[in-house]
Amino acid sequence: MATTRRVAPFAEFGRQDVGLVGGKNASLGEMTAHLAAAGVRVPPGFAVTADAYGELLDGHGLRARIEEQIARLYDGAALDEVGAGIRSMIMAEPLPAGLRTEIVSAYEQLARDQGREDPEVAVRSSATAEDLPQASFAGQQDTYLNVRGPAELLLSCHRCYASLFTDRAIDYRERMGFDHLGVALSVGVQVMVRSDLAGAGVIFTLDPESGFPEVVVVSAAWGLGETVVSGQVDPDEYTVFKPSLKDPVLDPVIDIRIGAKRKKAVYGEHGRTRSVDTTGEERSRCVLTNTEVRQLAEWSMTVEAHYGCPMDLEWAKDGLTGELSIVQARPETVQSRRRTTTLRRCRLTDIPQKSLVEGIAVGEAIGSGPGRRPRLACGSRPLPDRWCARHGHHRPRLGTRHEAGIRHRHRPWRTDLARRHRQP
Repeated sequence: MATTRRVAPFAEFGRQDVGLVGGKNASLGEMTAHLAAAGVRVPPGFAVTADAYGELLDGHGLRARIEEQIARLYDGAALDEVGAGIRSMIMAEPLPAGLRTEIVSAYEQLARDQGREDPEVAVRSSATAEDLPQASFAGQQDTYLNVRGPAELLLSCHRCYASLFTDRAIDYRERMGFDHLGVALSVGVQVMVRSDLAGAGVIFTLDPESGFPEVVVVSAAWGLGETVVSGQVDPDEYTVFKPSLKDPVLDPVIDIRIGAKRKKAVYGEHGRTRSVDTTGEERSRCVLTNTEVRQLAEWSMTVEAHYGCPMDLEWAKDGLTGELSIVQARPETVQSRRRTTTLRRCRLTDIPQKSLVEGIAVGEAIGSGPGRRPRLACGSRPLPDRWCARHGHHRPRLGTRHEAGIRHRHRPWRTDLARRHRQP
């Protein structure tokens, strides 16, 4: 770490700086500084350190007020009420003037480097304990895409700070034993890849279902990558056999599954995104060519070798330039930590044989009982008490420990839920 500034380019950080800029930004800095020479393309950007978050809390007495709100959880207050109260308190206090100036200055420098005024950026939260081997904070805080201009950027950064206290983030820290005020938040600002005009997706450097280490699994859908990461679409899936990557003559893609890809996320008005239907031609066509899949697999192997562990990456393709980029990378925290690769097969007996619904499972266990299709979006109505896992006296966003099972026709639900809720 070469800088003491509150705002600095990704290249000035590395994976040793997780405590300062969080796992997400530390990883972007690590790849920018050390893997560019190997051909791995990472969009440029900068990070706002966790020190800036600390200044926001300390400068307005927020820390003590947040502690008071958290204490209410243990007195029986509802999680959604406490979380909303904390977020409102954070948004009510202005960002320090000096910090605002530094963020705008870094954004203006980024614009000059890109040769255009007010470039669109992604503004992502990066918790200081994020993506450690024993934890997976992925998806707990908020991300804002297609942010343009200083005013929208500052507002998005402020919202990222508040998102450290989303209901799901509070519940996750409770279950994992993290001190709520011991976890800080850094903000990453990264030039947007115009994947709204092409496609994006995720990569695992092992099979996310079985843990088999000799394959790379690439998922791809049209538009911005949020639809794949959040499980909103059924993406294409490509399986690459790692040993074949060593032979330039062989085609390493050993399996292709074309997903339905019924929706895609594109740029909306006023710095937002919107979901639109894909065309019939898009639904029937592969998002990536085998050559592009090979490129992504080779990059992911380079990242895996550098980190020394299986990786979970996000990629995007620019529809204007045709270039591929890696936009996030984190250690895979589910299958890589399992001590056995045994696959269990389960069968329900003494039940009607008529199949009501089919799909790809979140996990490998089974259960019985009435089914529900929960709405997982923020602000949705909570599940009834008997459907909801309870921690202490509060209601979590999604009951992962006490639900018998969750099944959905889209594979991303499995990978996303596994990543976010530590289920195999």
